[in-house]
Amino acid sequence: MGIKPVTDLLDQISGSEDVSKLDHDQLQQLADEVRSDMIHAVSQTGGHLGAGLGVVELTVALHHVFNMPKDKLIWDVGHQCYPHKILTGRRDRMKSIRQGGGLAGFTKRKESEYDPFGAGHSSTSISAGLGMAVSRDLRGSDENIVAVIGDGSMSAGMAYEAMNNAGALKSRLIVILNDNDMSIAPPVGAMSAYLARLISSRSFLNLRDFAKNIVKHFPRTISEKAKKAEEYARGMATGGTLFEELGFYYVGPVDGHNMDHLLPVLENVRDAGEGPVLIHVVTQKGKGYRYAEEADDKYHGVSKFNVVTGTQSKSAPAAPSYTGVFAKALIAEAEGDEKVIAITAAMPSGTGLDKFEAAFPDRCFDVGIAEQHAVTFAAGMATEGFKPFVTIYSTFLQRAYDQVVHDVAVQNLPVRFAIDRAGLVGADGPTHAGSFDVTYLASLPNFVVMAAADERELMNMVATAAAYDTGPSAVRYPRGEGIGLDLPQKGEILDIGKGRIMQKGAHIAILSLGTRLQEALAAAESLKAHGLTTTVADARFAKPLDLDMIRDLALNHEVLVTIEEGSIGGFGSHVLDYLSNEGLLENGLKVRTLNLPDIFQDQDSPEVMYQQAGLCASDIVKASLKALRRNDTSSSSTA
Repeated sequence: MGIKPVTDLLDQISGSEDVSKLDHDQLQQLADEVRSDMIHAVSQTGGHLGAGLGVVELTVALHHVFNMPKDKLIWDVGHQCYPHKILTGRRDRMKSIRQGGGLAGFTKRKESEYDPFGAGHSSTSISAGLGMAVSRDLRGSDENIVAVIGDGSMSAGMAYEAMNNAGALKSRLIVILNDNDMSIAPPVGAMSAYLARLISSRSFLNLRDFAKNIVKHFPRTISEKAKKAEEYARGMATGGTLFEELGFYYVGPVDGHNMDHLLPVLENVRDAGEGPVLIHVVTQKGKGYRYAEEADDKYHGVSKFNVVTGTQSKSAPAAPSYTGVFAKALIAEAEGDEKVIAITAAMPSGTGLDKFEAAFPDRCFDVGIAEQHAVTFAAGMATEGFKPFVTIYSTFLQRAYDQVVHDVAVQNLPVRFAIDRAGLVGADGPTHAGSFDVTYLASLPNFVVMAAADERELMNMVATAAAYDTGPSAVRYPRGEGIGLDLPQKGEILDIGKGRIMQKGAHIAILSLGTRLQEALAAAESLKAHGLTTTVADARFAKPLDLDMIRDLALNHEVLVTIEEGSIGGFGSHVLDYLSNEGLLENGLKVRTLNLPDIFQDQDSPEVMYQQAGLCASDIVKASLKALRRNDTSSSSTA
């Protein structure tokens, strides 16, 4: 995989205090060692690479200048936190990152005192930092609060809401804009470094305040003109007018890979006066590793790779991914219907819409990290007769729930939601698990909620959503590969609210929603050894329920087991509600609902996580036998 890096200085670092003791001229060597160490570690584990490589110098400089953990350092999203973890006593555990029992892939409060705020979803750092800054002011303490936010995260409205509030409150807060993609900065160099150092210095700030006080005594028209002259002059020189308007004192742009530029600016800002400050730092994603620099999109998140060649060791999939199948299905629908539109929130490749965009560039919209806007944008298109598919990970759709309720469901608009990464996602852990979408969507009037049991069903559900114009609809599907079915060119339209019987039996009924169907079929096979025959049904729809099918299952079996890859309050709860209200629980029917446990599960492989959740074939067998008051002597599981 590669030669282990030389880490002479890094071997002496056990925490931020050790970094602060180094001389300025040692910091670039430490940064080089951290970068090499990080590449070596991630090559063996996989994980997020490009973003972390881009902030190595910035991370070292921050830990040198500020007094962590008394001073609070908040990383937005957390993709770039690997160098931070290496410098804060977690270096020896980096090879456990994103694995069961190991380090989280993001910052996590319970993992380290150096992680004051957990991350996972973007654009939260300024809000959290402002909350800490105001708390500090109320308490009367003096720690610095530093929030590092990437330019991609600045496309979310929450970041500007926080900045607007910070500008009004005038609490001391340092925001570092890590600009590695938007190219909103002019070229950085000696002149911009000099200007940044000058305007962040106490002497400049004092002179500025003195000038403002003098200007106050001028006639009003002169005062206003002087203020505007300064504002626009600084805006042209530094690009900071937008941030100044929001109440931040803007410093930058600064070369984020040059310690001689970074250190004096950070020190000046640390020692400066009151109010919020924004430091604009320009970095390169993947910096210092050629393969990541040349293809930063492919090296944002990586599997294990060879350091020398850059080759990632991804195994060939046994079957197409659900994401790829969705893209195929949506393209097929769009080929026959020019009103089919695709919308994503900064995840075109992650959702498969890069393929759709290649086929229909004028009908694919990436709105940035702005899920709320994406949903209402789609609602607006739906009012005009178009068929928008809002394609977002389950966990990120949570951010737009108010818009889903008020702008889509209340108005009964036919917006289609394609919910990728539904269920447990493995290494990304609880912040990215798609646990709640059935619960939060099936509770809404007017919604049709579907869950694909396999890749062919996914194609059928995409076709069904495209044809359904009566109201909003959603189809959920997991991360990973399908089961290897042959696929048609185009999906078939399903009857709304109708499930399917996969096999018939007389004793146990298993009603599955989603891809646990294969475990349900395996459980039915195991139950034969106990002399029990089993009906297995695929619900297909969490809403509307197939009431006729559920009634038949309830009346003709001793035990009914529901299983789903979602939280309590979802599909099983809706089934129980129906059975109870119809009096179908009064004649001895025994019902068991299997769903995700009422906890946030830490990262592991999806297989292990589903075993821990109790959603495997053996768990269905145990639940069925326990309901019948029998002992299960089998410990087999297909998971």
